[in-house]
Amino acid sequence: MNDYYQDLGVSRDASAEEIKRAYRKLARRLHPDVNPGPEAEEQFKKVSQAYDVLSDPEKRRAFDMGADPYGGQEGGFGQGFSFSDIMDAFFGAGAAGGGRGPRSRRMRGQDALLRLDISLAEAVFGSDQEITVDTAVECSTCHGAGTQPGTDVRTCEICGGRGEVQQVQRSFLGQVMTSRPCTACQGYGTVIPNPCFECSGDGRVRTRRPLKIRVPAGVDTGTRIQLSGRGEVGPGGGPPGDLYVEVAVEQHPTFQRRGDDLHCSVELPMTAAALGTSIKLDTFDGMTDVDVRAGAQPGDVVTLRGQGVTHLRGTGRGDLLVHLSVQTPTHLDAEQQDLLRQLAAARGEERPEGRLAPVQTGLFGKLRGAFTGK
Repeated sequence: MNDYYQDLGVSRDASAEEIKRAYRKLARRLHPDVNPGPEAEEQFKKVSQAYDVLSDPEKRRAFDMGADPYGGQEGGFGQGFSFSDIMDAFFGAGAAGGGRGPRSRRMRGQDALLRLDISLAEAVFGSDQEITVDTAVECSTCHGAGTQPGTDVRTCEICGGRGEVQQVQRSFLGQVMTSRPCTACQGYGTVIPNPCFECSGDGRVRTRRPLKIRVPAGVDTGTRIQLSGRGEVGPGGGPPGDLYVEVAVEQHPTFQRRGDDLHCSVELPMTAAALGTSIKLDTFDGMTDVDVRAGAQPGDVVTLRGQGVTHLRGTGRGDLLVHLSVQTPTHLDAEQQDLLRQLAAARGEERPEGRLAPVQTGLFGKLRGAFTGK
């Protein structure tokens, strides 16, 4: 009988971790892909068999007592030897399937995404909102365990609680044992013989619940508000994910938002624009006086500082830009027409001649000023 301790170069009282480290070191050096040749292949099988015996507590105990660790069956590489041990030797633990052993029923819940429609005024100042969340919460009957009250999970009889089953396959190295998740328990290592009648063993149920949130001032369409731990509860009573609320700002009939500035348009009679005036404008801050200078032209902009949208990440607010639209009077009666003719005569404008205006004060300049506020 081979001396498996000597084959791996470890003492008889070596720990399981020392045995694994020794095997990894030898496997890297002797693997046929790294060191081809019949001698290296034979040596590789030898150390692999040694590791197969010494890494299994039952086989190691039998070997230490002088008995055949394989119970009279022919030993050799692959006899009870897991393919994942080869992957562990070259890439570290877990390389052949994300770590061996049963997986936990308790997992983190998924994140959730909701859309919230708000008004422009609510975006300017912020608001408190109440939303309804359709999500998964912990089952109140089994408290996430998934079992009926008074019962418990049972070790899977197929995999013995390992969460995986092994299958022997032949390869160029001989017989290789691969592992795959147990289909009977889905890799959990346990089964639920008496599932909770409320959640059917999932440990959670779906419900609709109200949730109050604070929408900060300055949000815009597409802004996402993260609420940590307000998403779905995970299977098996696992921790909840996060809830993301995506904001959509409704269009306003009067004001238009561009960045943190607000824009609106005000129609003025020609006489008011010529003489100058003060008008009252209903803004988000209440009634506000807007002073229009004498001789105001179509497209002129009056800027009200600090009456725009609150800066989302900072202090202060944007501006409110009032665009003037001068209206030419129509449907004049005889007296009104006569007064206008007198005004035209006084200004020498009975027969005006059209002339090209400089770009900065002409049509294109007015359009540019409407967007820049200049």
